[in-house]
Amino acid sequence: MDNRIDALYGRQSVDKKDSISIESQFEFCRFETRGEAYKEYKDKGYSGKNTARPEFQQLIRDVEKGLIKRVIVYKLDRISRSIIDFAKMMELFKRYNVEFVSCQEKFDTSAPMGRAMLNICIVFAQLERETIQMRVTDAYYSRCVKGYKMGGKPSFGFASEPFVMGGIKTKRLVPIEEDLQVVDWMYETYEKPETSFGDITRYCAQHDIKVFSKIVNRSVVSYLLRNPVYVQADLAIYEFFKSQGAIIENDPEDFRGLNACYLYRGRDVEESKTKTLRGQHLVLAPHEGRIPSERWLRCYRKLMANKCIQTGRKVKNTWLAGKIKCSECGYALVHVGQGQYSYLRCTKRLQSKSCDGCGTIRETEMEQLVFDRMVQRLDEFQSLASNGMEKANPKLTSLKVELVKVENEIEKLLNTLSGANPTLLSYANMKIEALDSERQRLLKGIADLSAEEVAPERIVKIAEYLRNWDSVDFEDKRQVADGMISLISANSENVNILWKI
Repeated sequence: MDNRIDALYGRQSVDKKDSISIESQFEFCRFETRGEAYKEYKDKGYSGKNTARPEFQQLIRDVEKGLIKRVIVYKLDRISRSIIDFAKMMELFKRYNVEFVSCQEKFDTSAPMGRAMLNICIVFAQLERETIQMRVTDAYYSRCVKGYKMGGKPSFGFASEPFVMGGIKTKRLVPIEEDLQVVDWMYETYEKPETSFGDITRYCAQHDIKVFSKIVNRSVVSYLLRNPVYVQADLAIYEFFKSQGAIIENDPEDFRGLNACYLYRGRDVEESKTKTLRGQHLVLAPHEGRIPSERWLRCYRKLMANKCIQTGRKVKNTWLAGKIKCSECGYALVHVGQGQYSYLRCTKRLQSKSCDGCGTIRETEMEQLVFDRMVQRLDEFQSLASNGMEKANPKLTSLKVELVKVENEIEKLLNTLSGANPTLLSYANMKIEALDSERQRLLKGIADLSAEEVAPERIVKIAEYLRNWDSVDFEDKRQVADGMISLISANSENVNILWKI
């Protein structure tokens, strides 16, 4: 038996002689209920241009709780004037098997014509989204090719300041001398044939040099050395980017060795700017360049000749992936080597030598040690359960009691709103919003604690996997480890495991 009820929603922006009151809207809506149980939701003084309306949000929450069978409105624009918001709302209703009825338009999703109208609305919503996206993209590239500073954090060594360019307000980069001295040093150092990324990252680690307050690793060095925001762009820079297939927005005579450049991703280019320059947009920037073009080009060509180095990737060769960290620095341990010579190494150590590392950890030995600990842990857990030593989580129980109290208060306030005067209505709405915030906090706390509770059937399944570990496939091993373990902190001397059970 379906115990859900109908929801009547009414909205009125402001009181006008020619506007229909919420009570009049509800009279039409009540006729559609055909005597079935219903609940009224009313938003007075709220616009339909968005969904930031307290009673509408309460309606959505009741839909998600499974309390609502149909949503009935006097007219379509009473619930939303935004086609995108309406389409999202209809997707939600469909997910929870909620019908929608509009009295004036005879819009009823329980009928074929109503569902057809829904599909038409969704098509127009998609068209509106794509049109807006296209306009934003066109505006972005229109500003790019004119040399405007686009959004995002300024490159290292610069701050941004307001600037008027061609009568248009934009921003430009202004130098931070202390940071740019680090950039100067990197270019001067890497320019030398014998210098590598590792030399630069080790020096930075030893002298506590950071970029944006973060440890300098290979990817940071590579980004700084590829960025034309630092170069004194002359004709040699123009010719280099042209030879690489970049789209250059300025004439050759504009490249006088004074200004730096912005490099923007091409509209139809899928690869990043670090992989290819073909199809990327190069435009002169209003700020002055810093690095001579000869030095910048020597560094860039040296980067082009380097082999691709992939570090910091998640472990794919062990089911400990994502769980095991270096006990010295907290960075992930990754797989290196092959076969019997497979080891786990600290990513921070690999990237910048700024960690002493975890020592020598053989991958197979670590997997066996963790497996043995998992078996031991599960035996202890099952022993406690069989002896009746499992206890209800008092914190979880307390949160559930608090949640019931808060929901009861909300329900009482909702029941007092019918026929309330504007002052009382405003107070009640504010009180409900505060209680709902508390409700959301309690729900999150309950969800977090409930996630820590382990169902008996799950324990049985984990035990079965552990008994047949050699025949369990790689992904299932990972899931079992994820179900039992929160974190493994390891070095060659000690292994500490933070358990979920």
